[in-house]
Amino acid sequence: MTYHVAIDIGASSGRVILANREDKLEISEIHRFKNGFTKNNDHERWNINHLIDEILLGLEKIKACGVKTCTIGIDTWAVDYVLLDENGELLAEPVAYRDARTQGMMQKVFEKISKNNVYQKTGIQFLNFNTLYQLCAEDSDLLAKAQTILMVPDYIAYRLTGKKVGEVTNGSTTQYLNIHSRDYDKELLDVAGVNLDKFPDLIETGEIIGNLSSELYATYDLPEAKVVAVATHDTASAVVGVPATGENWAYLSSGTWSLIGVENQEPILSQKAFEENYTNEWGAYKTYRFLKNITGMWTVQEIARMLDYRYTFAEMAEQAYQVEPFLQYVNLNDDRFINPNNMITEIQDYCRESGQIVPETVGELIMCVYSNLALAYAHEWTILENLIGHKLDVLHIVGGGSNVKLLNQLTADVIGKPVIAGPGEATAFGNIMVQMITSGELQDLKEARLWLSEHQSLECYEPRPIADRDHLEIYKKTVFNK
Repeated sequence: MTYHVAIDIGASSGRVILANREDKLEISEIHRFKNGFTKNNDHERWNINHLIDEILLGLEKIKACGVKTCTIGIDTWAVDYVLLDENGELLAEPVAYRDARTQGMMQKVFEKISKNNVYQKTGIQFLNFNTLYQLCAEDSDLLAKAQTILMVPDYIAYRLTGKKVGEVTNGSTTQYLNIHSRDYDKELLDVAGVNLDKFPDLIETGEIIGNLSSELYATYDLPEAKVVAVATHDTASAVVGVPATGENWAYLSSGTWSLIGVENQEPILSQKAFEENYTNEWGAYKTYRFLKNITGMWTVQEIARMLDYRYTFAEMAEQAYQVEPFLQYVNLNDDRFINPNNMITEIQDYCRESGQIVPETVGELIMCVYSNLALAYAHEWTILENLIGHKLDVLHIVGGGSNVKLLNQLTADVIGKPVIAGPGEATAFGNIMVQMITSGELQDLKEARLWLSEHQSLECYEPRPIADRDHLEIYKKTVFNK
């Protein structure tokens, strides 16, 4: 039996997942651990060595399950990095992307190189926490001491194998990889004041990084394993795990944030894409993930928190079914909803200020949110079709949000196209599928997705023949004055 291990780490938790394939791919969560940043030396920082300890504990549990040999893939969040000294040791705990140090850094960069020039070089959207701006804000003494700069998943791979490499999907989010040469952009690194020789060689998704370091076996009871460079950006792994067949499909990776886009063979660097702040993040096997970051389940998560978690998400959705949809038009991407003191009162104030019906009950609040998430998706869907120059036939929703039946149906209704929901574990599946391709069990990404579609339970939501699509036009006029 062939075993594969997915190490999947997000901003709040991490998991070590074991997969084995017989007739179908079975995945089991073997170890789960907490993650998060804390204030340390004036900055929000990740306890990266804690993550390493937890990963090794998880791998010991894998061995205890009877697994003697396996492959390992690592995916994490994007943009954050680690500084190493001349001995390959950590200089400081890595600063988290939510730290305030990057405020104003984008404008400093644009004083040296135009914003449009940065986009034409990289194709990457402008977020103030991109690695390029983090490096501009880095402590100059610490940066001078650094011999190597590794992205977080590359650092984890280094600690497991002793090999320093830079996998491209996570690397592309830095906004200092050149999309044309598929290499580091020296001009952008010069703007950030960082020498090119501090960065590792880039490797493509699917390459083998190396075996687990022999030194680890002296301390830990681990299986024999090769570490494979999967799509190390968790969103890139989630897109690999989209069970799409055919052409003209889009994906929506649905979690705290929603990422809606298409997979392209070439980047789109048009003026309109630049103005809409669409990104061309690098995907597995030299594809490009042309997508937009918009809000996701964050609003519902915050409502649940404000209610002291008295209701499960399923119970809140059940109450929402009793409420008519589209009674309010709310821009959930407005900055006021990023981190309000109270999400419930913030939504109510928005509706009150705009002269709309104020949602009061749990059901009314949740239906308001899901209706407007569906409208936000539909609005972005029309922009996406315009940018790529053709119509799309189906939307695949993957990730945790794919389990919300009400939102899936509302989305199908307003975009007027089928929605296929699942798998919820797309990131883990994508991580594992790359390992399977590298191991020769699957031929390529096309075969992997077909195989996944045949072995996972998916739900299809057809658009209902109702007038919900009229709501999109009202939404645009109300929210964007279009």
